[in-house]
Amino acid sequence: MRPPLLRRLLRRVASVAVCGLLPLLAAYPVPAAAAPAAPAAAGLQQVTGFGPNPGNLQMFAYTPDSVPAGAPLVVALHGCTQSADAYHTHSGWTEYADRWGFDVVFPQTTSANNPLSCFGWFDPAESTRGRGEAASIVQMVQYAKQTYGSDGRRVYVTGLSAGGGMTADLLAAYPDVFAGGSVASGLPAQCATSQAAASGCQTGPQKLSPAQWGDKVRNSYPGWTGPWPRVAIWQGTSDYTVRPANATALRDQWTDVWGIGQTPSGTQSLPGNTTRSVYADASGRSAVETFSVSGMGHGLPVNPGPGAEQCGSTAAYFLDTICSAYHTGVFWGLDKGAPGGGDGLPAPAGLKVTGITDTSASLAWNAVAGAASYAVFRDGTKVASTASTAYTDTGLTAGTSYRYRVGAADPSGAAGPGSSAVTATTSGGTAPARCFTASNYAHVTAGRAYTSGGRAYAKGSAQDMGLYNVFVTHTLRESPAGHFVIADSGCQAGSS
Repeated sequence: MRPPLLRRLLRRVASVAVCGLLPLLAAYPVPAAAAPAAPAAAGLQQVTGFGPNPGNLQMFAYTPDSVPAGAPLVVALHGCTQSADAYHTHSGWTEYADRWGFDVVFPQTTSANNPLSCFGWFDPAESTRGRGEAASIVQMVQYAKQTYGSDGRRVYVTGLSAGGGMTADLLAAYPDVFAGGSVASGLPAQCATSQAAASGCQTGPQKLSPAQWGDKVRNSYPGWTGPWPRVAIWQGTSDYTVRPANATALRDQWTDVWGIGQTPSGTQSLPGNTTRSVYADASGRSAVETFSVSGMGHGLPVNPGPGAEQCGSTAAYFLDTICSAYHTGVFWGLDKGAPGGGDGLPAPAGLKVTGITDTSASLAWNAVAGAASYAVFRDGTKVASTASTAYTDTGLTAGTSYRYRVGAADPSGAAGPGSSAVTATTSGGTAPARCFTASNYAHVTAGRAYTSGGRAYAKGSAQDMGLYNVFVTHTLRESPAGHFVIADSGCQAGSS
């Protein structure tokens, strides 16, 4: 493998020379002191001299040979007691970097910063704009843009546990740097501002309203009005290290920032006992998604195997349930099969949902000059090729959300980039009602209710359940999925 700095310079020289733009190389300076060191693992290279590095972090990068300049960049943050090498080896991100064509930066902290090698998500000196570890990570992004030619419009950050808490802080402090994020078993942005308060966040974050959580993001970069990053939230229901209430707080925080409600636009069952909930913006584009993995403890979901939706390998805190890297990458639009890149025709504009039934979704989009056909993709998988600018997808499941994108192809079949995604939720639904009897605290922890002003409210119906504590008990009835009503006087499961 060529050293990535040399390889990328050669690629950049070749690409700009073909376009007759060789003099523009001066616009992309490479820090003279920056140089890859010996690999920490196969394909993983340490980079030194990437910037002033106020957070005293180490930078490792995975840069596939086939990735051209202008590709997306993913920043992946390990959890406590882990390393960049472990995240590179087990998380699955390098597999999709090879398949879909993007670069990955793996920041690493050490025991010199924290005895357990945790990122300092709870320390304002490390987690706020322009300071400490957060500033070092952004310097790594700048290095990748200058050296690898990474597309500054498509930079994403993901992390597990303490890395997830730092991910949320980075999204709040640097919405101008990161287009999206994914928080796995992590904490809301600025949940704690001291190490003493950190354990309280882990076991149960502050009882704040969505607006109060949202203010923590808005106050991290005052004056920023958007666009905001798109955020995926991964959480195991049996996580006793970072309690599931944090996923609820994260959802409340980022849906409030986006100005959308806390009731999902739709839900979908995924492998590994995972429930995906979609929170779409006014245009129908998914802005926030939660992935609740039933029965999973504390860790990053992986699913070893050869399948297109499988990835990673099991180890401490890498749990065999579902490939979170695949579903997060699809959410961000990294998957080429959706499609995500190419030098062909421009992406179709104006994609919208024109109609739904319980088993179908109808789409329409604007024509692209020179297009011979259009490929329609549902949840990252191609489902149709059509010469028309409209398509009806059939055979769907009632009461389920599906994510669509469309790409244009020229007469040779070369496909260009995919459109912005829209979400269609089919009507109806035959799933039987379910009943849950538990304390208000347990209902909130399980995601069946939310808190505001010290009281609990049923998700969907917003019915007042009383004080948020373990002493008040209610029965909630769920129908349709994600919509709960108080049913203390009797709850018939299976009725509609």
